[in-house]
Parts: sequence; structure tokens; C-alpha cells
Amino acid sequence: MRIISGKHKSKRISAPKNLPVRPTTDMAKESLFNIINNLYYFDTISVIDLFAGTGNISYEFASRGTTEIHAVDAHFGCVKFINKIAKELDLPINAFKMDVYKFLEKSPLKTDIIFADPPYDFVEKEFLKIVDLVFERNMLTEEGVLIVEHSKHTSLTEHPKFSYDKRYGGSVFSFFENES
Repeated sequence: MRIISGKHKSKRISAPKNLPVRPTTDMAKESLFNIINNLYYFDTISVIDLFAGTGNISYEFASRGTTEIHAVDAHFGCVKFINKIAKELDLPINAFKMDVYKFLEKSPLKTDIIFADPPYDFVEKEFLKIVDLVFERNMLTEEGVLIVEHSKHTSLTEHPKFSYDKRYGGSVFSFFENES
């Protein structure tokens, strides 16, 4: 994987082979960050990266100037790797080893962007539980957005907070927002 833009532009990061991850492809990540770049100034937002895996998304936010990033993953090896890379590159990432649902139920954080990249084999109910918890717990700022990455075989468009989606190959980014 590589960091696409910012102070660590083109930096390649090799994750250990034994991590249970499916990193977002560079093409999909670049498209996602083009969308986010049109909505926010990276140096003024806070981010929660759920199912953070290798930290791919967190590194991209940090490289582009985001200074408050919380990465959450249940796998010890993933959290250890994220902390290692954050330290090596001096990135402001706070990594938590925690079940994502427990984190969402207990966290007092309120943030601008929540990015969730759960396993693609989740059933629709598991994806929607993430969306419901974020909005029930009022975790987004007024202009905040929840972005859920999932397979093209999953549809989340029926949720009342669904705003729009963008498709890149086999991946889909579904955007959820508070009503304006």
C-alpha cells in the first residue's frame, strides 16, 4: 500500500502478511479522498477509522494534515502495526484495540468523519448496526459524515441516513449524513 498525497506522498508501507486484512485499493482510496477533499479541509477535521486493519486510511488522513485520528481494530497485530508506523512517520494516530461495536457503544467522541471498512462478508444487518450506533450515539458533528466501505453485492441505500454512494470496481463507499 502507499500514501497517495500529503507530506508522506508516495511512501510505500508493507504490512505483515499475517494480518487479517483487505486494504482499500489505491484507486478506490484516491477517489474517496478526492471526494473528501472537496468537502473538508484536512487540517481542521477529526476522524475515526473503524476496522482500521493496516491503518491505510488513517495514514492518508494524517499525511494530508489531519491531527486527530482514532483508529479502532479488534486485532492486536493490526493495532501494533498501526502504532509502529504512526511512530516511525510521526503521525497523530491514536490506535485502540477494541471491538468496533463496543467502541461505538461506549465512546464519548464526536467527530467529522467516521470511516468504517468492515469485512465484506458481513451481512447487511451488521453493516446497518454500525450506522445505527453512530447516529443513535450522535457521534458526528453537524456537518459530519459516516462512510462505510462494502462490496458491490451489499446495498445500504434503504437506511434513512443514507445520502449517496460511489462505486469503484468491486468496492462501494456509502455515505450517511444527518438531515440538513
